[in-house]
Amino acid sequence: MHRVFYNTLSRSASPARSAFRLARASPVAPMSAATRCRMNGIRYNSTQAKEEKKEEAKEETNPEQGKEQPAEEQEVNVEELVKKLAQKDKDLADMKNHYARAVADFRNLQESTKKEVQKSKDFALQKFAKDLLESVDNFGLALNAVKEETLSSNEEVKNLYDGVSMTRNVFEKTLAKHGIEKIDPMGETFDPNQHEATFEIPQPDKEPGTVFHVQQPGYTLNSRVLRPAKVGLVKDTENN
Repeated sequence: MHRVFYNTLSRSASPARSAFRLARASPVAPMSAATRCRMNGIRYNSTQAKEEKKEEAKEETNPEQGKEQPAEEQEVNVEELVKKLAQKDKDLADMKNHYARAVADFRNLQESTKKEVQKSKDFALQKFAKDLLESVDNFGLALNAVKEETLSSNEEVKNLYDGVSMTRNVFEKTLAKHGIEKIDPMGETFDPNQHEATFEIPQPDKEPGTVFHVQQPGYTLNSRVLRPAKVGLVKDTENN
Protein backbone atom coordinates (compact mmCIF):
# COMPACT_ATOMS: atom_id res chain seq x y z
CA MET A 1 0.00 0.00 0.00
CA HIS A 2 2.82 2.37 0.92
CA ARG A 3 4.69 1.47 -2.22
CA VAL A 4 1.71 2.29 -4.38
CA PHE A 5 1.35 5.78 -2.77
CA TYR A 6 5.07 6.48 -3.13
CA ASN A 7 5.12 5.51 -6.78
CA THR A 8 2.14 7.71 -7.51
CA LEU A 9 3.73 10.72 -5.78
CA SER A 10 7.00 10.20 -7.63
CA ARG A 11 5.24 10.10 -10.96
CA SER A 12 3.37 13.42 -10.28
CA ALA A 13 6.54 15.29 -9.14
CA SER A 14 8.71 14.21 -12.02
CA PRO A 15 7.22 16.63 -14.61
CA ALA A 16 7.77 19.57 -12.23
CA ARG A 17 11.36 18.53 -11.72
CA SER A 18 12.00 18.29 -15.39
CA ALA A 19 10.50 21.73 -16.02
CA PHE A 20 12.65 23.27 -13.31
CA ARG A 21 15.74 21.62 -14.80
CA LEU A 22 14.88 23.02 -18.23
CA ALA A 23 14.41 26.52 -16.82
CA ARG A 24 17.81 26.42 -15.14
CA ALA A 25 19.50 25.08 -18.17
CA SER A 26 17.94 27.52 -20.72
CA PRO A 27 19.72 30.96 -21.06
CA VAL A 28 17.87 34.24 -20.16
CA ALA A 29 17.13 36.50 -23.12
CA PRO A 30 18.72 40.06 -22.78
CA MET A 31 16.50 43.20 -22.46
CA SER A 32 16.25 45.62 -25.35
CA ALA A 33 17.20 49.34 -25.05
CA ALA A 34 13.60 50.45 -25.47
CA THR A 35 12.50 48.20 -22.68
CA ARG A 36 15.21 49.59 -20.39
CA CYS A 37 14.14 53.20 -21.18
CA ARG A 38 10.57 52.31 -20.36
CA MET A 39 11.62 50.76 -17.13
CA ASN A 40 13.76 53.77 -16.20
CA GLY A 41 10.90 56.12 -17.09
CA ILE A 42 8.56 54.20 -14.90
CA ARG A 43 11.04 54.34 -12.04
CA TYR A 44 11.64 58.12 -12.56
CA ASN A 45 7.96 58.90 -12.72
CA SER A 46 7.28 56.89 -9.65
CA THR A 47 10.13 58.66 -7.79
CA GLN A 48 8.93 62.11 -8.88
CA ALA A 49 5.39 61.28 -7.86
CA LYS A 50 6.61 60.19 -4.44
CA GLU A 51 8.56 63.47 -3.98
CA GLU A 52 5.56 65.57 -5.01
CA LYS A 53 3.40 63.68 -2.56
CA LYS A 54 5.98 64.36 0.19
CA GLU A 55 5.97 68.12 -0.59
CA GLU A 56 2.18 68.25 -0.60
CA ALA A 57 2.17 66.44 2.71
CA LYS A 58 4.61 68.98 4.16
CA GLU A 59 2.48 71.90 2.95
CA GLU A 60 -0.62 70.29 4.41
CA THR A 61 1.10 69.71 7.74
CA ASN A 62 2.40 73.34 7.92
CA PRO A 63 -0.24 75.52 6.14
CA GLU A 64 0.26 78.53 8.45
CA GLN A 65 4.03 78.72 7.87
CA GLY A 66 3.54 79.20 4.12
CA LYS A 67 0.96 81.94 4.59
CA GLU A 68 2.82 84.03 7.17
CA GLN A 69 5.62 85.18 4.85
CA PRO A 70 3.43 86.76 2.14
CA ALA A 71 1.37 88.57 4.79
CA GLU A 72 4.51 90.09 6.34
CA GLU A 73 5.80 91.14 2.95
CA GLN A 74 2.43 92.70 2.15
CA GLU A 75 2.50 94.71 5.37
CA VAL A 76 6.01 95.97 4.58
CA ASN A 77 4.93 96.94 1.06
CA VAL A 78 1.90 98.85 2.39
CA GLU A 79 4.10 100.79 4.83
CA GLU A 80 6.54 101.69 2.07
CA LEU A 81 3.71 102.82 -0.20
CA VAL A 82 2.25 104.98 2.58
CA LYS A 83 5.64 106.62 3.15
CA LYS A 84 6.12 107.22 -0.57
CA LEU A 85 2.62 108.70 -0.86
CA ALA A 86 3.27 111.05 2.06
CA GLN A 87 6.55 112.16 0.48
CA LYS A 88 4.84 112.75 -2.87
CA ASP A 89 2.14 114.85 -1.16
CA LYS A 90 4.85 116.91 0.52
CA ASP A 91 6.71 117.39 -2.75
CA LEU A 92 3.47 118.43 -4.47
CA ALA A 93 2.72 121.00 -1.75
CA ASP A 94 6.25 122.41 -2.08
CA MET A 95 5.90 122.64 -5.85
CA LYS A 96 2.54 124.41 -5.53
CA ASN A 97 4.09 126.88 -3.09
CA HIS A 98 7.04 127.55 -5.41
CA TYR A 99 4.66 127.95 -8.35
CA ALA A 100 2.49 130.47 -6.49
CA ARG A 101 5.56 132.47 -5.49
CA ALA A 102 6.91 132.39 -9.02
CA VAL A 103 3.59 133.63 -10.42
CA ALA A 104 3.45 136.44 -7.84
CA ASP A 105 7.05 137.46 -8.56
CA PHE A 106 6.37 137.41 -12.29
CA ARG A 107 3.28 139.60 -11.91
CA ASN A 108 5.18 142.05 -9.71
CA LEU A 109 7.94 142.13 -12.30
CA GLN A 110 5.38 142.82 -15.02
CA GLU A 111 3.86 145.68 -13.05
CA SER A 112 7.20 147.23 -12.17
CA THR A 113 8.44 146.85 -15.76
CA LYS A 114 5.24 148.42 -17.07
CA LYS A 115 5.66 151.36 -14.71
CA GLU A 116 9.30 151.79 -15.64
CA VAL A 117 8.48 151.71 -19.36
CA GLN A 118 5.70 154.25 -18.91
CA LYS A 119 7.95 156.39 -16.75
CA SER A 120 10.66 156.29 -19.39
CA LYS A 121 8.14 157.30 -22.05
CA ASP A 122 6.72 160.10 -19.92
CA PHE A 123 10.07 161.65 -19.05
CA ALA A 124 12.08 160.85 -22.16
CA LEU A 125 11.72 164.49 -23.29
CA GLN A 126 12.84 165.95 -19.97
CA LYS A 127 16.31 167.06 -21.06
CA PHE A 128 15.10 168.21 -24.47
CA ALA A 129 12.21 170.14 -22.88
CA LYS A 130 14.54 171.95 -20.48
CA ASP A 131 16.60 173.16 -23.43
CA LEU A 132 13.48 174.44 -25.19
CA LEU A 133 12.36 176.41 -22.13
CA GLU A 134 15.20 178.86 -22.58
CA SER A 135 13.93 179.68 -26.09
CA VAL A 136 10.42 180.24 -24.74
CA ASP A 137 11.86 182.51 -22.03
CA ASN A 138 13.68 184.53 -24.66
CA PHE A 139 10.43 185.06 -26.52
CA GLY A 140 8.90 186.38 -23.34
CA LEU A 141 11.83 188.71 -22.67
CA ALA A 142 11.65 190.07 -26.22
CA LEU A 143 7.92 190.80 -25.93
CA ASN A 144 8.24 192.41 -22.50
CA ALA A 145 10.97 194.73 -23.78
CA VAL A 146 8.61 196.48 -26.22
CA LYS A 147 6.68 199.44 -24.78
CA GLU A 148 3.04 200.09 -25.51
CA GLU A 149 3.75 203.57 -26.87
CA THR A 150 6.06 202.07 -29.47
CA LEU A 151 3.42 199.57 -30.56
CA SER A 152 0.84 202.33 -31.04
CA SER A 153 3.18 204.63 -32.90
CA ASN A 154 5.14 202.20 -35.09
CA GLU A 155 3.22 199.80 -37.32
CA GLU A 156 6.27 197.72 -38.29
CA VAL A 157 7.25 197.12 -34.67
CA LYS A 158 3.66 196.14 -33.92
CA ASN A 159 3.71 193.57 -36.73
CA LEU A 160 7.02 192.18 -35.48
CA TYR A 161 5.62 192.04 -31.96
CA ASP A 162 2.58 190.11 -33.15
CA GLY A 163 4.75 187.64 -35.09
CA VAL A 164 6.97 186.92 -32.06
CA SER A 165 3.90 186.55 -29.85
CA MET A 166 2.35 184.03 -32.28
CA THR A 167 5.64 182.07 -32.42
CA ARG A 168 5.72 181.88 -28.63
CA ASN A 169 2.12 180.67 -28.54
CA VAL A 170 2.93 177.93 -31.08
CA PHE A 171 5.89 176.83 -28.93
CA GLU A 172 3.75 176.67 -25.81
CA LYS A 173 1.01 174.67 -27.57
CA THR A 174 3.60 172.22 -28.92
CA LEU A 175 5.03 171.77 -25.43
CA ALA A 176 1.52 171.21 -24.03
CA LYS A 177 0.93 168.40 -26.56
CA HIS A 178 3.87 166.50 -25.08
CA GLY A 179 2.77 167.01 -21.46
CA ILE A 180 4.76 170.19 -20.75
CA GLU A 181 2.50 172.77 -19.10
CA LYS A 182 3.21 176.31 -17.94
CA ILE A 183 3.09 177.39 -14.28
CA ASP A 184 1.89 180.99 -13.88
CA PRO A 185 1.08 181.46 -10.17
CA MET A 186 0.18 185.16 -10.21
CA GLY A 187 -2.08 185.93 -7.22
CA GLU A 188 -1.85 182.38 -5.83
CA THR A 189 -0.60 181.24 -2.42
CA PHE A 190 3.03 180.25 -2.32
CA ASP A 191 3.60 176.51 -2.94
CA PRO A 192 7.16 175.37 -2.16
CA ASN A 193 6.70 172.31 -4.40
CA GLN A 194 6.13 174.42 -7.52
CA HIS A 195 7.42 177.90 -6.66
CA GLU A 196 10.80 179.36 -5.84
CA ALA A 197 10.70 182.60 -3.87
CA THR A 198 13.38 185.07 -4.97
CA PHE A 199 12.34 188.09 -2.83
CA GLU A 200 9.67 189.36 -0.41
CA ILE A 201 8.09 192.82 -0.22
CA PRO A 202 5.50 193.97 2.33
CA GLN A 203 2.21 195.08 0.76
CA PRO A 204 -0.59 196.09 3.15
CA ASP A 205 -3.38 195.53 0.63
CA LYS A 206 -2.43 191.85 -0.01
CA GLU A 207 -2.23 188.79 2.19
CA PRO A 208 1.22 187.64 3.30
CA GLY A 209 2.60 184.69 1.36
CA THR A 210 0.77 185.64 -1.86
CA VAL A 211 2.60 185.72 -5.18
CA PHE A 212 2.45 189.26 -6.55
CA HIS A 213 5.19 189.01 -9.18
CA VAL A 214 6.32 186.22 -11.56
CA GLN A 215 9.94 186.70 -12.44
CA GLN A 216 10.18 183.49 -14.50
CA PRO A 217 7.30 181.09 -15.22
CA GLY A 218 7.71 177.44 -14.32
CA TYR A 219 6.83 174.26 -16.23
CA THR A 220 5.72 170.72 -15.40
CA LEU A 221 6.26 167.52 -17.40
CA ASN A 222 3.42 165.01 -16.90
CA SER A 223 2.52 166.59 -13.54
CA ARG A 224 6.15 166.53 -12.39
CA VAL A 225 7.86 169.85 -11.84
CA LEU A 226 10.31 170.42 -14.66
CA ARG A 227 11.28 173.87 -13.47
CA PRO A 228 9.81 175.83 -10.52
CA ALA A 229 8.45 179.30 -11.10
CA LYS A 230 10.56 182.12 -9.71
CA VAL A 231 8.24 184.48 -7.86
CA GLY A 232 8.10 187.45 -5.52
CA LEU A 233 6.01 187.14 -2.34
CA VAL A 234 4.13 189.49 -0.09
CA LYS A 235 6.04 189.82 3.19
CA ASP A 236 4.37 189.31 6.54
CA THR A 237 5.22 192.47 8.54
CA GLU A 238 3.45 191.42 11.78
CA ASN A 239 5.63 188.37 12.46
CA ASN A 240 8.87 190.17 11.58
